[in-house]
Amino acid sequence: MKIEDVAKVCHEANRALCESFGDFSQKPWEDSPDWQKESAVAGIRALIEKPDMTPSELHDKWCLHKISQGWTFGPIKDAERKTHPCLVSYGELPKNEQAKDKIFRAIVFKMLMIFDLE
Repeated sequence: MKIEDVAKVCHEANRALCESFGDFSQKPWEDSPDWQKESAVAGIRALIEKPDMTPSELHDKWCLHKISQGWTFGPIKDAERKTHPCLVSYGELPKNEQAKDKIFRAIVFKMLMIFDLE
């Protein structure tokens, strides 16, 4: 199994979680932009490098990745303007946003236990 396959599972779980909260802005993996796919892959690679990473540390890593790509904090997620409301500390995130990091981490670790990643 490839890291991109795990990224797809994580993305689709995140999309389903978002939809459960009424956010239908996430596109299916196949229709998602490359920057979004690369972000998921970067998160998986970070967890492979540091398996004891907490959800808070994972979020910090995500923030650093976004900032390195030119994103800044903004009240509305806007890919064109590269603004995102989650570019704040983990403790400032709403519980539903914190859940995304926890679920992402859990999926990655479970899939690492089951499959050899390429």
